[in-house]
Order: sequence, then C-alpha cells, then structure tokens
Amino acid sequence: MVSKSTSKKPIGVIGAGSFGTAVANILAENKQKVLLYARTPEKTKAINDSRMSSGHHLDDNIEVTNDLEKVGKSCDVIFPVVPSANFRDMMKELSPYLRPYHILIHGTKGFDLNVKMEKIDAHNPLSREHVRTMSEVIKEESSVVRIGCLAGPNLAKELSEKKPAATVVASHFDEVIKVGQTLLKNDRFLIYGSNDLIGIELCGILKNIIAVGAGTIAGLDLGENAKALFISRGLVEMVHIGTALGGNAQAFLGLAGVGDLVATSSSKLSRNFTVGNRLAQGEDIETIIESMEEVAEGLKTIHIINELSQTYKVRCPITETLNRIIEKDMSVNDAHRYLMKFPFRAEIDFI
Repeated sequence: MVSKSTSKKPIGVIGAGSFGTAVANILAENKQKVLLYARTPEKTKAINDSRMSSGHHLDDNIEVTNDLEKVGKSCDVIFPVVPSANFRDMMKELSPYLRPYHILIHGTKGFDLNVKMEKIDAHNPLSREHVRTMSEVIKEESSVVRIGCLAGPNLAKELSEKKPAATVVASHFDEVIKVGQTLLKNDRFLIYGSNDLIGIELCGILKNIIAVGAGTIAGLDLGENAKALFISRGLVEMVHIGTALGGNAQAFLGLAGVGDLVATSSSKLSRNFTVGNRLAQGEDIETIIESMEEVAEGLKTIHIINELSQTYKVRCPITETLNRIIEKDMSVNDAHRYLMKFPFRAEIDFI
C-alpha cells in the first residue's frame, strides 16, 4: 500500500498534456514527488525552463524528464496519460523497465486498433478482436498485472484551477483502487472505486462520440431541450454498444458514464464538444484537426464504433450519422433533421 506520508519513491506520470499535467499537480499537491514524462527533449526543456505545462504552472514537487527508463526504474506507480494512437508504442518503449510489482493506472479515453481500417470490409468486418482498451494494451505489452484506469467528469482546465471534481479508479484489484484513492484524493477531488475495469473504460471512450454530437447542437443554436434530448438518447446508445463490447450497463449510469457524458457534452473546455461546435459552424474537419493542440479522441472512436455496430448488429444512429458528417456524406443540418425523424427504440430498455 502506498502512503502519502511514507512513500519515498516518486510517482510517474507519462504525458505532459493538459490532463497529465493536472494529474501530476494533484499528486504533487498531496506531497508526492512526481516524475512527469514529456515526449520530446525540446518539450522537456521548455517545461523545465518555464515551469509551465499545457498553460499551467507545475508544482515544485514535479520533476520533468524525457527518460522513460528513469520513470520505469524509479516509480512503482505510474499514470500513463497519452493519446490512444501513441499508447502502444509508448508501452513497448516502457515495457523493458516494468516488472510485475508495478501498478499502472491510465487516463486515456480511446481505443487501440491492431488492424488498418482500410483492410476492413464486408468480408473482413471489424470485431472486438481488433480493438483494445488501454488496460488491454498494458497487459499485452508488459509484465504488469495490477492495472487500472481513471474515468469521470475531469475537464483538465477545471482540475488545474482547483475546482471541485471527482473521478473513478477502476481495476480488477482492490489494491489498485486503494492506491489510486490514497494518492489522488483531496478536499476537492473525490475518488470512487469500481471493479468493472472494461465497463468504466468504455464509458470514457464512448461518451466522446456523444460529446461531438452535442457540440453540433450548440453550434447550430438548437437550444437546451434539444441538447438534453440528444444526451439522453446518446446514453442509451452508449449502453447498447458498450454492453455488446463487454461492458456492464450499471457502469454507464454512474460518474464515469452519466457524469462524464454531461460534462463533456456541455462544455467548451471539452475537445470533442469543440470539434462538433466548429463543424456546425461550417469549418472543415481537416482544418479543425490541424488546428487543435491536443487529440479529440471522439473522431477516431466514431469510425471504430460505426464499424463495430454493424458487426455486432447494434443500431447506433447517432454514431452512424456523425460518421456521415465526418465523411462529408451529410451536412450537420440534414443530420439533425434526420435524427429528429428517426424511430428510436423504447426510451429505456436495458434495466
């Protein structure tokens, strides 16, 4: 068990983006020494020189490094917070320095694909065998056994501004949950626990789709009633595809599901909401992606879930429609007219 008062080893955070920086500062504020890994030597130097990362000041207890070996060998507990597209490569580089005694609690809300999307067709459909959550990537690429994730309404800017929030630490191991709670909990940041690791990961991944769609509603100025309608229908869609992929319906009704969905579908601080908002205002998807400093995981997730829903015969009208918008087969206005006429299933049929 890690104790705030007795732990002498630093805690590792891999990824100096906005959420990684926020996690590092929370850990450091709780009197932990923190090793924060930045991907390039240039970024490491810039952060060390300015003591600023992603626009936020770094606590004095944080040391910034570009050395994954140092993180692996110095830290027993590590929080990887890197985009899903880079996660597996990061794990391959980190893996030689990891041992079964390590604890990894990731904060990445996206999928890893082990197949190229252009190879997917009617004869070779995308399936769960091709898609991994980050906990599964950690397990595949390392000797680490005690694995967990963070998920919840955790807008990084608000965390960095020390506003109240909460998160869920999910793991098959109670010890991992307790370690996460011990290291992260403070007077304004509550930590809940769950043993449904895959379910909680899927909550964090799937809500990004709905956040993109909610952003389009805001961009079209369709009102709060329309946004509430969309979010509630989005939750039902999340549950149906999430359970088909191995999650538990109950996970989607808690903080990592409804809580995260409401936050990211209602705030301009959400990257995925911002993408939808800008699409609705007529911006080109390529321009939006190129202009963003950090990855909006929802765009990749929309493509993946659109394919998986066809494989598993789960109707996901919101995902299908958003995919058509991104592929430029449908305008945002036409998409909303279509969804208003869509014969959705019974309001709640999964309880």
